[in-house]
Amino acid sequence: MLNLKRFKLLFLLLFIFILSGTGSLFAADLRYTLSMPEPHTHYFQVEAELTGVKKKYVDFTMPVWAPGSYLVREFAKNVESFRAIDKNGKALRSEKIDKNTWRVYSDKADLVRATYDVYAFEMSVRTSFLDASHGYVNGTSIFMYPEGYQDIAGKLVVKPFTGWSKVSTGLTSTGQFTYTFPNYDILADSPLEIGNHEVYTFTAAGVPHEVAMYGEGNFNAEQLIQDMKKVVEESIAIMGELPVDRYVFIVHNLQRGGGGLEHLNSTTLQTSRWNYGTEAGYNGFLSLVAHEYFHLWNVKRLRPQPLGPFDYNQENYTSLLWVSEGITSYYDDLIVRRAGYTSPQRYLDIVAGTINSVENTPGNKIQTVAESSLDAWIKYYRRTENSNNAEVSYYTKGGVLGHLLNMEIMKNTNGKKSLDDVMRAMYERYYKKLDRGYTEKEFKEMVEKVAGKNMDAFFKNYVNGTATPDYNKYFETAGLKLVNINEQSESTSWGASTAVSDGKVIVRAVNRGTSAYAGGLNVNDEIIAVDGFRVGDDVAQYVNGHQAGDKLEVLIARDGKLMLLEIPMLKDTNVRYQMERLPNPTKEQQQVYNTWLSVAKS
Repeated sequence: MLNLKRFKLLFLLLFIFILSGTGSLFAADLRYTLSMPEPHTHYFQVEAELTGVKKKYVDFTMPVWAPGSYLVREFAKNVESFRAIDKNGKALRSEKIDKNTWRVYSDKADLVRATYDVYAFEMSVRTSFLDASHGYVNGTSIFMYPEGYQDIAGKLVVKPFTGWSKVSTGLTSTGQFTYTFPNYDILADSPLEIGNHEVYTFTAAGVPHEVAMYGEGNFNAEQLIQDMKKVVEESIAIMGELPVDRYVFIVHNLQRGGGGLEHLNSTTLQTSRWNYGTEAGYNGFLSLVAHEYFHLWNVKRLRPQPLGPFDYNQENYTSLLWVSEGITSYYDDLIVRRAGYTSPQRYLDIVAGTINSVENTPGNKIQTVAESSLDAWIKYYRRTENSNNAEVSYYTKGGVLGHLLNMEIMKNTNGKKSLDDVMRAMYERYYKKLDRGYTEKEFKEMVEKVAGKNMDAFFKNYVNGTATPDYNKYFETAGLKLVNINEQSESTSWGASTAVSDGKVIVRAVNRGTSAYAGGLNVNDEIIAVDGFRVGDDVAQYVNGHQAGDKLEVLIARDGKLMLLEIPMLKDTNVRYQMERLPNPTKEQQQVYNTWLSVAKS
């Protein structure tokens, strides 16, 4: 009894100390105001007001990266005119203490109001943008957070430019242009589109979906919304439930654009405004919709351990981006196929093309897909002239491994289970039941459980190794085979890409294992002549037609010095796979094919 009384007393004293001392997290309140009075200057004005703190100082920190885009982008570089006042308007001393942190000496003031400007003129899905036509906000590049208060709820007030009437965001609205958030993670993960964009809606699985369309394009709005809805419904069918009560698509139609970024209950998509006019372009956009929407489960809820809670100040490393992004890539085109927008053969052509891309990338034999995932922070977004020789994409290679895993599971379960079952089981266990991220070991164990077999060799050879799979061993499960139509070709590999600059033919990249690579041609070399003939814009016409074993004399200028290279012509070893159906598939193979590609729905 005495111990219980002492515990209660200590708790009470601690509570009083917190309230009267350095500040109470329970009493603190956070409010942001976002303004854009002169959008043509590309500056957002931000006010962050923290009350009920009473600390000696408060540190305001700007994140260095945007979750979902694995590169330190140093958003603090765009911050200007940081200043702070108390509730009476008295200026508070502040100083920048490191690259992305501003310290305000509040001297236990009850209210600290920090204001600053952010230059926003990079139009991508991972940054923020403001001009005379609209504003787009990615939270981590605009909103600083007060250190130690990332977990408190707050309010955001948006003040659109005069004449702008719409704001689209996944945040919860409590009034016109006023929103609440339960913590900083949600604020940071809820982009905003601000302006006079078109807004379309549809309902899927009983959940309202909003499509905020910025910019003109050659799309039929009614048809596009109908098709997006079908893609969404096919995605939901895979995972079995929709874990949001509202979803927002922000679509930017630009002269040149492409890509997307996932968020907890929204996404941003960018595309060329004229991309909708062809079957390939239109289906490509639907594939992008499917990719980012599938992230609603895979990444935003089912996630590798390091991807949440986020450390916004530095890299968050994981070797599992091949699952997060690659397996999502496996699903994007498959969802479009299952929705009926591509024929089975067209889909198989896409699969073969993805395999070609991986197998014809020299870096596929150098870097494992697990290493590619881990090194995303220093390599994927920082490509060089040698990237193709040293790296492989965790998107494309991960997508290929998704196909192989699916075939292995379907083979070992007589078509009763597939990769869909793995994703549902992972989601159920690690998101819904355990509410935590998973490890590579745990992902492998779930694959083994669903497939009913040991997968040591697969992960050793293809995830953590660079072995070339026996593709036909996997795809014969669905009555398919890959045929390399280049196998009997006698063509040679040149291997150097060039561009004309100031009338000069300049080497931009040289692929490992090709004639140019073996002959010592370098990036930035100027090609002047081949076998005594001055070259024009098209170098290929001077090197095509040669046989393996021939030698070319190539006159170049390297750093202003003339050099004559002897380049041995090598056989082209690139593959050119096409997917074909076996002439007499078994009943089991036909059933796997039908189930995988939802042929019965066609």
